[in-house]
Amino acid sequence: MIENRFLYSVFCEEAELMKISTRGRYALRLMLDIALTGGETPVSLRDVAQRQDISDKYLEQIITPLSRAGLVRSVRGAGGGYLLTKSPEEYTVGEILRVLEGSLAPVSCAEDKDCCGRAEACVTVEVWQQIMAAVSGVVDHITLADLVKRYYEKQGQ
Repeated sequence: MIENRFLYSVFCEEAELMKISTRGRYALRLMLDIALTGGETPVSLRDVAQRQDISDKYLEQIITPLSRAGLVRSVRGAGGGYLLTKSPEEYTVGEILRVLEGSLAPVSCAEDKDCCGRAEACVTVEVWQQIMAAVSGVVDHITLADLVKRYYEKQGQ
């Protein structure tokens, strides 16, 4: 019974690696909102909070790592806010998510074979690596520009 609890706790801990949190989801919405302005005018977090129905305090927590990673820059003063540091075509969903979420691997051994003494002989690690490759293949090939385009298509524009 103790062994089963141990395996359960390890599995649950590792299974959380791939779950996208509200921070990751809101970061993507925040970046999309900034991209929709066309990059000319700084976007205030208060305006994003209102449009996206997200707490401005929560957005302040999310913008900090995005800024530290160089994905956005702040503009101070009246009419200040945030701008993208590059064009929407140059951002991938994966890049944005990894800033807030870290690894998108389903289990730690998919990226780091040294985390487990069984990795070299383990057959299931190949499954986890294929899942990680599939997720990365999606999020690393969708750009912020793709999301902007899709947004306007859904709006009928």
